[in-house]
Amino acid sequence: MAITDKIYVKNHRQLASQMETNFPKGAFSGATLDLLFQGENLAKLDDTTQDRILDFAQDFMDCDCEGAPHCGCPQRKFISYLLELREGGLGPQAIVDVMGDDYMVYAYPGDVRSFLDDSIRRLEAIETLADVDGQQAAREAAHQARKDLS
Repeated sequence: MAITDKIYVKNHRQLASQMETNFPKGAFSGATLDLLFQGENLAKLDDTTQDRILDFAQDFMDCDCEGAPHCGCPQRKFISYLLELREGGLGPQAIVDVMGDDYMVYAYPGDVRSFLDDSIRRLEAIETLADVDGQQAAREAAHQARKDLS
């Protein structure tokens, strides 16, 4: 299961009530993305909440793909965001705190920890395969990326 399947909308029940509509708790579920992409009900929310939701939509859903927002771009952008937070020195709990402050979404710190550990293990595998294949530039890039996440 991808980390984006474990990202949830903060204050979900309150938002659904204010917007007078039901939508899934998962921030990257299809119905939630549709709601954000269309944005018709956002006017019912307070200004701060609107700003965070609009920031989320702008930062992760802005792409020119024909299948937007179901093209996978929002998920890839969010994964990059999580990795950048880790590269900035934040641990799992701090990452959860920052994403909550930035976008009103949350995850469990254990899920973030597992995602980061899986990312490091994948980079180790890439590093090893690149070394076996004689691709030194790719090996060095994977090594540096792994070092940045550790």
